[in-house]
Amino acid sequence: MARARFGAGAPLSKLTGLLGGSFNPAHGGHRRITLFAIGALGLDDAWWLVSPGNVLKPAKGMAALPARLASARAQSRRAPIRATAIERDLGTRYTIDTLRALKRRYPKRRFIWLMGADNLAQFHRWKDWRQIAREMPIAVIARPGYDGPALASPAMAWLRRWRQRPGQMVSGAKQVTPALTILRFDPDTRSASAIRAADPDWFARIGTASSRDGVTHRAINRGKS
Repeated sequence: MARARFGAGAPLSKLTGLLGGSFNPAHGGHRRITLFAIGALGLDDAWWLVSPGNVLKPAKGMAALPARLASARAQSRRAPIRATAIERDLGTRYTIDTLRALKRRYPKRRFIWLMGADNLAQFHRWKDWRQIAREMPIAVIARPGYDGPALASPAMAWLRRWRQRPGQMVSGAKQVTPALTILRFDPDTRSASAIRAADPDWFARIGTASSRDGVTHRAINRGKS
């Protein structure tokens, strides 16, 4: 798919998908769904926003940020995916603040928020979730066991009126928000929780000595969470 235009007569802009999460650890399922979204939406690339801390998840069992970022960088090798801990640099805690800060810092990029159906099911619990939908288009990737709850969620009841086909979302002479598309995807059953259950000390074997942020290119120190 050709790169999209945003706004009548606007020059071509980089189109980047944003996938946020703990990545505790990152795994092949993250890579697979991201590559699928890149192809389905005609994205130039995608950024994995490795969160310093998820307000909807307990801190217990959360590996340090350098280890989680290193696992994300390993999974994104040789792919148009950048693993970044830029939220730590931005000092943002909530998604709405991160998205606004990214738009200010990278005004020549256009972003699409990517999330799994499990997140859509609880999207109404996120801070200023309607404003998130107004900041940028949202693409939801189907996930085993969550499609029913996602489609029946309070957020979907509000977003349904703006649902579009993937091609409609990023092409044409005008781009408006809110905009939502559901990407149907061959289920991938891999999960970070299953990996942690099988290997609770996975982070001890991740090399972080030379870990650098994929977007800011700054070093991520092992001792910092």
